[in-house]
Amino acid sequence: MGKYTREDIKRLAEEENVKFIRLQFTDILGTIKNVEIPVSQLDKALDNDMMFDGSSIEGFVRIEESDMKLYPDLDTWVVFPWTAEKGKVARLICDIYTPDGTPFSGDPRANLKRILKEMEELGFTDFNLGPEPEFFLFKLDQNGEPTLELNDNGGYFDLAPTDLGENCRRDIVLELEEMGFEIEASHHEVAPGQHEIDFKYADAISACDDIQTFKLVVKTIARKHGLHATFMPKPLFGVNGSGMHMNLSLFKNGKNAFYKEDGELQLSETAYQFIAGIVKNAEAFTAICNPTVNSYKRLVPGYEAPCYVAWSGQNRSPLIRIPASRGMSTRVEVRSVDPAANPYLAMAVLLKAGLDGIKNNLTPPPAVDRNIYAMDKEEREAEGVRDLPATLAAALDALKKNDAIKDALGEHILEHFIEAKEIEWDMFRTQVHPWEREQYMSMY
Repeated sequence: MGKYTREDIKRLAEEENVKFIRLQFTDILGTIKNVEIPVSQLDKALDNDMMFDGSSIEGFVRIEESDMKLYPDLDTWVVFPWTAEKGKVARLICDIYTPDGTPFSGDPRANLKRILKEMEELGFTDFNLGPEPEFFLFKLDQNGEPTLELNDNGGYFDLAPTDLGENCRRDIVLELEEMGFEIEASHHEVAPGQHEIDFKYADAISACDDIQTFKLVVKTIARKHGLHATFMPKPLFGVNGSGMHMNLSLFKNGKNAFYKEDGELQLSETAYQFIAGIVKNAEAFTAICNPTVNSYKRLVPGYEAPCYVAWSGQNRSPLIRIPASRGMSTRVEVRSVDPAANPYLAMAVLLKAGLDGIKNNLTPPPAVDRNIYAMDKEEREAEGVRDLPATLAAALDALKKNDAIKDALGEHILEHFIEAKEIEWDMFRTQVHPWEREQYMSMY
C-alpha cells in the first residue's frame, strides 16, 4: 500500500502497538497461509530468516526438501483494524525462497513476477489489473456453521430494506478503506444474497495481493455480522453465480499501450494482438481461471457468465468485452474468471496468453456484437464462436495441450496443479449425488 523501508516497518509496529505479525503467502490452490510471529521476532523476519515447513503446504515440496524461507515484501505492511481490542495484528505478504536464496518455482507470486519479466523484455513497463470480485452472504447457524439461508432478497443495485447485507457490506468497505484500499463502488448483485465491491486497479502483483486481502477482510467482517461470506462460484442453483471479471491494461513508458486515438474502436494494434492471444488460449487458461468442479456450474447460458469464446466492444455475452472508457482507461475485460481462482496464477496465464498474441502478431476473429446466448449452434459456428470447456476435466485436457499456458505456470506448479485437480475431478465423478437418487431410485 506504500513504499516502506525496514526502519519504517519497525517504527510503525511500535507506533501502532502491534503485538503480532502474520507472514502471509498463497499456496497453489489460492489458499492464504500464514506464519504468525510475536513482534519480538520482527528483526528476524526482516532479515528473511523465518523458515517454515513447505512439505505441509499443498503442492509445495516433498518432506525431504521441506525447508522454505519467507521473504517479506515491505510494501505490503498493513495493520488489521479489527484486531485492535486484543493487541494489534499486522501482516506482511511474502515471497517464498529456497534455503540457498533462490525464488521457489512453486510460489504463485514469484511465478507471476517471472511472466512480468517476459512482458518487460517485450518493451512494456506495467501491467494493471482492476478486479471485480463477487460473493454471497449466508446466515450462520447457532453453532457458527454456514447455512444455505440467505440474509436478503435483494437484486441488482437494490437498497435496504430489501438488501439486508448493506450494513455488512458497508462495514467491509470501511475496514478496507482503513487498510488503504480505494473503494470505487459497492452494491448488491443480481442474485439474492450476492454482493460486489470494486476497488481501484493496481499493478499486477499489488492487485493480486489486494484480492487475497479483500477475501480475508470480507470473510472476517461477515462473521462479525453472523454471516458466512463465500467466494464459491455457484453456491445456488437457478441464480447467477459469482464472477471476478479481470480488467487488464498494458502500459509502455506511462502510456496505455491499448489506446490509439485514430484506431478502429480507438484500439491499438497491440490491443488487437492481445485480444487475439486471449481468444487463442481461452480453453487452456480456463482450468486456472475456473479451477473447481463447481466453477463450471456458473459457466452455463442464461446467467450472464460467458460460456463462449468471442470478443466484443459492445455486448456482455462474450468472454472478452472492451469497456467504453478510452485514453488511459482503455482496457480488456476477461469475464470468465471466478473468485475461486488463485489470482497470481490467473494473472500469469492471462498475461501470457495476451503476450502470445503480441509475440506472434496474431489477429483476432471479427467481433461478435450479437447476443451469443440467443444464437443456435450453427450460427455460433458460422461466426467462429467456440465453446469454453464444460467441465473441469475438459479444461484440464485443454491445459495439457497448450504450450504457452503450461509455460505460464512452470513445470512445478503445472504438475502439482494438475495432480490436485485430477484428484478433485475424480472424487466428484465417483461420488453419488442427491440428484441421482432423486431421479433414479424410484425409476429403476
